[in-house]
Amino acid sequence: MIQWLIPLAILIFFELVADIFAKNWSLKGGFWLAASALVAYLLANTFWLFALKNGSGLGRGAIIFSVVSALIAILLGLFLYDEKVTTPQVIGIILGLLSLVFIFWE
Repeated sequence: MIQWLIPLAILIFFELVADIFAKNWSLKGGFWLAASALVAYLLANTFWLFALKNGSGLGRGAIIFSVVSALIAILLGLFLYDEKVTTPQVIGIILGLLSLVFIFWE
């Protein structure tokens, strides 16, 4: 098993938790939402260090993190916040998924 995938998955999890706190702060305000978002972002980036140390590679790890967290953030936006996705954005989502195929292709 690729050891860097676990810290990368934890990074993505905390990034999405932070995004939820940040979105709620943008809608409602409140010190605790902002503070919670910052703490979750700090935890997320701590696991980025572990992913790098365990061999994710800067380019490969960053692309996987960016695409996967963006895809999940889109789903959160659609289902939790009733945001809409346009046709060009759907094309971008498909290209993002295709990029993951090429990243893992060996």
